[in-house]
Amino acid sequence: MKKWVGGQMDKIGTPIEKMNPDKFQSNSDDFLKYISFYIEEQKKIKLGGGTIAIEKQHNKKRLTARERIDHLIDSGTQFFELGIYAAWGMYEEYGSPPASGTLIGIGKIEGYDCVVVANDATVKAGAYFEVTLKKTLRAQQIALENNLPIIYLVDSAGVFLPLQDQVFPDEAHFGRIFYNNARLSALGIPQIAAVMGPCVAGGAYLPVMCDKYIIVEGASMFLAGPALVKAAIGQDIDADTLGGATTHSAISGTADFHEKDDLSGLERIRIIMSGLNISNSLAFQRKEFTPPQFSPNELIGLFHPENPGQYDVREIISRIVDDSDFSEFKMTYGKSLVCGTARIGGMSIGIVANQRKISRTEQGEMQMGGVIYSDSADKGARFIMNCNQDKIPLLFMHDVNGFMVGKDSEWGGIAKDGAKMVNAVSNSVVPKITLVIGGSYGAGNYALSGRAYSPRFMFAWPSAKIAVMGGDSAAKTLAQIKLAKMGDVDEKTKSDLITKIKKNYDVQSDPRYAAARMWIDEIIDPRETRNVIIRSLEIVAHQTKIPEPKFGVLQV
Repeated sequence: MKKWVGGQMDKIGTPIEKMNPDKFQSNSDDFLKYISFYIEEQKKIKLGGGTIAIEKQHNKKRLTARERIDHLIDSGTQFFELGIYAAWGMYEEYGSPPASGTLIGIGKIEGYDCVVVANDATVKAGAYFEVTLKKTLRAQQIALENNLPIIYLVDSAGVFLPLQDQVFPDEAHFGRIFYNNARLSALGIPQIAAVMGPCVAGGAYLPVMCDKYIIVEGASMFLAGPALVKAAIGQDIDADTLGGATTHSAISGTADFHEKDDLSGLERIRIIMSGLNISNSLAFQRKEFTPPQFSPNELIGLFHPENPGQYDVREIISRIVDDSDFSEFKMTYGKSLVCGTARIGGMSIGIVANQRKISRTEQGEMQMGGVIYSDSADKGARFIMNCNQDKIPLLFMHDVNGFMVGKDSEWGGIAKDGAKMVNAVSNSVVPKITLVIGGSYGAGNYALSGRAYSPRFMFAWPSAKIAVMGGDSAAKTLAQIKLAKMGDVDEKTKSDLITKIKKNYDVQSDPRYAAARMWIDEIIDPRETRNVIIRSLEIVAHQTKIPEPKFGVLQV
């Protein structure tokens, strides 16, 4: 590491030629296996209901959800998709709906960043499971927090009736979508809905509560379908007469635009967007920038995806930040947490990252990597507060085992120091982006802005593990409790019990398990980390009104 003079940032990072070449190559090879597996798995998920279901959608003269998005966004731009793994491994008795039957993400439309929600009619007719709702609400939250227009491409049979109790009455269930529609409209955030297939029952309120409502020929919207109308009042009526495009554009007057097909409906959205007077002002300055001095492709060689061991997190930072420049805060204090400012894509950012190397304090005390000690918690809290004062977004990088335990830590006030950091994270007003690169365990997840602390975006590498504690520790702890109730047992029984518990914990700490439940937004290729963070910063910059930071009572 060499230091610049004249008030400039420090250069960080080591060329791979100076690292252990065999270890670097072995790490890279094993990481590539993980990445290849995820790429193939995501390809299958992106097929939605499969080729037969796609063909049926085309036979109705309708595009699939992915085709609609491709036609909607600006040519030459990419859709920043989130929640690909939503519902992965869930609802297996109903076929585990790929991507939860709904696509969400951010795309450029007429030059503006817009949130897009698209029902995938090839998956259970676009019906809503609980995770589908969670994903839709997540999209609305992104629009609300980042001041982005939101587009709904509606093609859904409504609530998945066999599981209606999981989607109807609670505060984060179906009604919350309409609540958010009203709140977004009141805040002046544009909402456009295009009904391109069925829009049934309570779901019919979504397009009606949007600022602009487009309906496509062949689509329909009604509070009760023909069968329910017949059962309720004895009236015989077909779907098109009851709630088709002509009915709602020429008779009820509910729809604003009647379009002949999907492509015309999508073009109407673009026309509407081109006519909006949306401010181009951004919250954060962006300057000319130079890429990192080390290739982001080298990120997969810095540690092993299954057994990270010790590594210097600065090596990761050096392959993400502009020109590998990093101004480290309190470098010689609280060494198990690395804090500092840099630029990514020309935008300022504060970084809080777990250091995985074993270090020693100036008093000679050894500190384990990936553990938050009192001094590092104190340092982290102060740095987070500084970034809020300076209006600098924050990036949290997780590879954390949790806070230090034991007599010395308790006597030293680890609880109050940890609480101080959690307080700072909780009351942070600048946008937070979270990246889990390794373990994210226990209160360490909280202190580094896990999902409960409302990061604007939360991503994970395939090497991530998210749980209350590591599988080995959990297995031994739970086994000890169970064995105490079982009396004398042989070693094989003990071993089998520990193995069974650990296997269950390993499943639950898999990043796909978290992504399935929308605890993280996406699992990303480590080599794309810089691009993903740059895109995230571009999106959060649309929130131009950042309140003054206010922190509560801090333990000192």
